[in-house]
Amino acid sequence: VQLQAFGGGSVQPGGSLRLSCAASGRIFRINDMSWYRQAPGKQRELVATITRGSNANYADSVKSRFTISRDNAKNTVYLQMNSLKPEDTAVYYCNAFVFSGFETREYWGQGTQVTVSS
Repeated sequence: VQLQAFGGGSVQPGGSLRLSCAASGRIFRINDMSWYRQAPGKQRELVATITRGSNANYADSVKSRFTISRDNAKNTVYLQMNSLKPEDTAVYYCNAFVFSGFETREYWGQGTQVTVSS
């Protein structure tokens, strides 16, 4: 199973970006999907999680600004980021718990850089 993330880039404060992450390979079902981020010199932190039934939870720092969603038919998770701040600058990683039909394993995407700067 591979997770491929897209959509990072550079944006001014107050701007928006949409990240996508598509899973491919031996997939029977994807359970929770999440976005994490890691800023330089800091630990990786959870940004948002969405269940298969689309129940979502967010870090306090991004509530009301970020929206996580998913398309189960496409095995894809999205992160709509609005009102971006310089402190949102980080490498963003997608994460998924994938059931192959035999076992559930955790997978990570390769990371995509988001830079918020004027």
